[in-house]
Amino acid sequence: MNAFDRYAPFIQDFIYSHDWESLRSIQVAAADAIFNTQDNVLLTASTASGKTEAAFFPILTEFWENPPASVGALYIGPLKALINDQFVRLNDLCEEADIPVWHWHGDVSQSHKAKLIKKPSGILQITPESLEALLIHKHMTIPRMFCDLRYVVIDEVHSLMRGDRGGQTLCLIERLSRMAGVQPRRIGLSATIGDPERTGAFLSQGTGRNCVIPRFEEPRRVWRISMEHFYNSGPQAQQRGFTSTGPQEAEVLTCERIETATSAALPAGAQDVRHSGQLTQEEHRQRREQAQGKATSRDHRRTSSAPEGEVDIPRATEQALLNPTDSAPENADPGMGYIFEHTRGRKCLVFANSREEAEAVCSMLRSYCESRHEPDRFLIHHGNLSASLRETAEELMRDEEQAQTTVTTSTLELGIDIGRLERAFQIDAPFTVSSFLQRMGRTGRRDLPPEMWFVMREEEPEPRTMMPETIPWKLLQGIALVQLYREEKWVEPPELDRLPYSLLYHQTMSTLASTGELTPAELAQRVLTLSYFHRVSADDYRVLLRHLIKIDHIQVTEGGGLIVGLAGERIINNFKFYAVFQENEEFTVRSESAELGTIVNPPPPGERIAIAGHCWIVEEVDWKRHTVFATQVKGRVPAYFGDCPGDINTHVLERMRKALNEHAAYPYLMGNARARLAQARHTAEISGAGTKPLINLGGDTWVLFPWLGSYAFLALERMLKIKCAAELGLRGLDPSRPYFMQFKMKADEKTFFEVLAAEVEKDFDPIELVYPGEVPYFDRYDEYVPEELVRKGFAEGVLDIDGMKQRVLSWRDHT
Repeated sequence: MNAFDRYAPFIQDFIYSHDWESLRSIQVAAADAIFNTQDNVLLTASTASGKTEAAFFPILTEFWENPPASVGALYIGPLKALINDQFVRLNDLCEEADIPVWHWHGDVSQSHKAKLIKKPSGILQITPESLEALLIHKHMTIPRMFCDLRYVVIDEVHSLMRGDRGGQTLCLIERLSRMAGVQPRRIGLSATIGDPERTGAFLSQGTGRNCVIPRFEEPRRVWRISMEHFYNSGPQAQQRGFTSTGPQEAEVLTCERIETATSAALPAGAQDVRHSGQLTQEEHRQRREQAQGKATSRDHRRTSSAPEGEVDIPRATEQALLNPTDSAPENADPGMGYIFEHTRGRKCLVFANSREEAEAVCSMLRSYCESRHEPDRFLIHHGNLSASLRETAEELMRDEEQAQTTVTTSTLELGIDIGRLERAFQIDAPFTVSSFLQRMGRTGRRDLPPEMWFVMREEEPEPRTMMPETIPWKLLQGIALVQLYREEKWVEPPELDRLPYSLLYHQTMSTLASTGELTPAELAQRVLTLSYFHRVSADDYRVLLRHLIKIDHIQVTEGGGLIVGLAGERIINNFKFYAVFQENEEFTVRSESAELGTIVNPPPPGERIAIAGHCWIVEEVDWKRHTVFATQVKGRVPAYFGDCPGDINTHVLERMRKALNEHAAYPYLMGNARARLAQARHTAEISGAGTKPLINLGGDTWVLFPWLGSYAFLALERMLKIKCAAELGLRGLDPSRPYFMQFKMKADEKTFFEVLAAEVEKDFDPIELVYPGEVPYFDRYDEYVPEELVRKGFAEGVLDIDGMKQRVLSWRDHT
């Protein structure tokens, strides 16, 4: 029996009424896996491919044939907005079959929740945080609410794989299953997953079931991508090719005949790719005419390739869509002016990599509207805005009559319905292939191809700039992210082997709050047997419990049992306790008596930060008072410090090195970007930056190019500082993570590699790479975890020591 015939009659009617000519391949594959096995299922497919229907058509069919005696399916989504949006297409369908759809989160009325508790049934949609609250406060009702739970559907699985939130979700599912006495099947939905088999195993932890990952052919996709480069001031890269180093010869690799008047067109960029904020009056006049629709198209852009290598070449009739629709103020920032000129009259997203950058970009673009005496057409959306402001932006984006552009961070990466988006801009490169694909997937819905315009910005190099700083790292990173997916379909694998002590604290407190008094053995049996804590030893758990008793988060009763202590109650009774992801808590930065401003996620003492237009070294972090004490110093600030946002995989760095060394042309590069890449390749060829890991910059100044991911780079940096510095005469190590590190050194190149290799081959404890007195807080509840466990978690669960060792030994073997 085929999938359509197996569906319930009301689903067949739904398909007919929506004029579907056939089922999509993912729906056929999912039906086979769900109907014909008892395994867990992981569905991975491109955005807007019909994953939700693929999962729920079989589930609804089963519920129609054999109604559950309680909530039958639990749908866990990462965002309330996603939960509200996701079932719009299926609500009428469920209503027709008399299958209730319930919501449970902070915006849902108590009367709605009371009806569910009174008569549990159908499908319950919930976030991980609301499920945590449900287990704590309604634990007595769990067995009746979920006694016939058959399926747990986890949407946007990839968003839960990096960090504690995914671990929390799995812990909650296991705890609920134990409390209700059920073993539901798990179905994961995701658009972008690296290493699906490993993810499937993660999804199935603790269930005793296998995980089926259906294979099916997706329709061929065409991408529209461009990548342009801008110096923030001065001549652009194309002009510098003539003014500074003489004419740059093009690397002619292949020739292709293009029809007259129809240049290969990539929908990304103005036809004048030289915009530098210093245009002539004639150029401004031409731009105004283009914006008013007077200019004819003389486009000279290139097409992008689809992941399968297909090239999208818009027809001549499409060229008018690619011209600028506005003109930036005369002295506009070149990159921002480029975005301003190509968003008017269109519904767009502009992705920035931080909240601070998003605010600055939106403010700048709004100022251009004011300067041009135009209505404001830019919105802002990020996690630190109030819910009402975010929802207002989402409503305006959904309005088909509005042509607004929203500047955002990762908050709009996920599948919230914000209407038909024509294009997305990405300022600089995101950190991961996964993030690039998610952001790309926000556009191109409703039969339009996905469209992404990268805008790479770089400060104008000073005359005495050192060689490593003249390499366009963000441009190389953007190229690497695109090429890795085009060439290999590679996406970052999940990070599943950390030591999650912060989450261990959280689940310990949550379990005690839910159950009441437990003996230490009972508590350990309930918590340590959760599959996510498989790396945590009983000895480590004893250390944690003793510490929590000491700080009064846990109290020992007269009978020797454990209950939540007074200090612990203050934590648990705060609604923020339900979340395990790190909020952007602000820290005030002070230098002597002066207040400099605020930052989030401060680095440990000895690291550098940028604030108030200067560079500062952190002297002390007062976690209780949320204050950072710093001293001003000269120099640059390391690129990143922290967890997921800056976690760049080693494979990305290796592809960046290949982009620097190879002679390939990338069809999505615009004029400035092509020129800037050619200059970088020329620099690398002369200096050896792409082939030699260690280069002398003159005298005793050296630069090391490890081409390692963020946490292997961090391990190498600490290895050099802690274990090699004395023998090498190494001082003043200045990292630009994860790209290069400069330092002064008395030793020669041969000695450097010999000493470093000898040290990594020694049998050392990873804790030795943690600085004395350092307590590197990464996760939300680390401050309540014993310092020895925080240090151990960082050394053994965060630092990529194995990756660092492999690279160091490869240098020795090839030098």
